[in-house]
Amino acid sequence: MPNITQSTLKLTRDEAVHLLHQMWLVRFFDEKVDEFFARGLIHGTTHLCVGQEATAVGACAVLRPMDKITSTHRGHGHCIAKGADPKRMMAELFGRETGYCKGKGGSMHIADLEKGNLGANGIVGGGIPLATGAALTSKMKQLGYVVLCFFGDGAANEGSFHEGLNLASIWKLPVVFFCENNQYGMSGSVKEMFNIENIADRAKAYGIPGAVIDGNDIVQVMDTVETAVQRARDGHGPTLIEAKTYRWKGHSKSDARKYRTREEEQAWRARDPIARFRALLLEEGLLDVGTMDEIEREAAREIEDAVAYAESSPMPALESILDDVYA
Repeated sequence: MPNITQSTLKLTRDEAVHLLHQMWLVRFFDEKVDEFFARGLIHGTTHLCVGQEATAVGACAVLRPMDKITSTHRGHGHCIAKGADPKRMMAELFGRETGYCKGKGGSMHIADLEKGNLGANGIVGGGIPLATGAALTSKMKQLGYVVLCFFGDGAANEGSFHEGLNLASIWKLPVVFFCENNQYGMSGSVKEMFNIENIADRAKAYGIPGAVIDGNDIVQVMDTVETAVQRARDGHGPTLIEAKTYRWKGHSKSDARKYRTREEEQAWRARDPIARFRALLLEEGLLDVGTMDEIEREAAREIEDAVAYAESSPMPALESILDDVYA
């Protein structure tokens, strides 16, 4: 596990409130989804990002509204952090027509083009060439936006990773490749799947900067991504960032997590990114305990409102079953 490092806090009070609120929204959303899957009220599959809130919220916090992201199968946090409406997200998981994909896409296909979210992706590594292509569009048409490409450690062993990074490097495309290394693919440890200490070491092969950061330190995430985004926006090309973090839940709902110890899980829970951010804000005197508790309660209320919205939304009409479907 990475050493705990702390970046310099350079936040206003309003920024601190927003970041903490977003982190709680991400956690409460996925915890509620976990509950409803267990009760059989949501069907299909889902991949939860509980424990990884700092990577999504911190990385997206430094983007401009016009900037784009590509997401992964574990993408609820990315979606919320880029400004999506939790009500429409929850409605999508409930299969309701008020959802982002009109109830037909489910957890792994949420997209919000108005907010710059080019979409989650059920294909491991599938977002990497999409992000590279979107960055090429930005450069060729001089649109000025940067693309932030989220992917996991498993995707770093896909061919799309090498092809995407190479193309982005030689053409100096405005894209930031952000690897959320949560230590495991479906059930294989990164120690078994890589013969290098850090995934970001591969940046050297493509002639681009690489950075390894503590993905549970939201301030360090923001500082590193901000530097990479500015580099991309200035025309100097991509950066590969590896954020070491941990998913508290299994790979998906079918994962019993037999491949890792409960002691390991508890050690990572002790590095809870939300608890660490709260402690930092209190230490710096930016927010008091009462204010932070109210932010937590407000986020919980918003997710309850999202559930109520989803449950009261209509199911798609049978005659619309082939609408918006393509192959």
